[in-house]
Amino acid sequence: MVRAGSGKTLAARRKRTRKLTKGFRLSRHNLYRQAIVTLIRARAFAFRDRRAKKRQFRRLWIVRINAACRMRGMRYSEFIHGLQLAMIALDRKSMSEIAIHDPGTFDKLVEIARKAIPAPQAAVAK
Repeated sequence: MVRAGSGKTLAARRKRTRKLTKGFRLSRHNLYRQAIVTLIRARAFAFRDRRAKKRQFRRLWIVRINAACRMRGMRYSEFIHGLQLAMIALDRKSMSEIAIHDPGTFDKLVEIARKAIPAPQAAVAK
């Protein structure tokens, strides 16, 4: 014989699911079967995008640093290489904030990086 499909536990489970799908459009928050499928996808996207967010912010910081470097006549890659040679360990987030909020300090960082890069040697003519 088939077991009963209603009762306190089932009603509570459905209520919890409907609460989690609050804000979903159309029948995705009303109809239980659709709500479950949508909730599974929403959680999968949330898991994926927590990691994607970190990548996107790093790209944003690099773009900001590059723009600030180019205003001072230097490329981003040269700047980072110069800082590595000068043994300066700053993360890109803090360098981006410095470039926006404290241009004077960023000027000093660019100068330090410029001094740390060795001058190119003249080509020997044969």
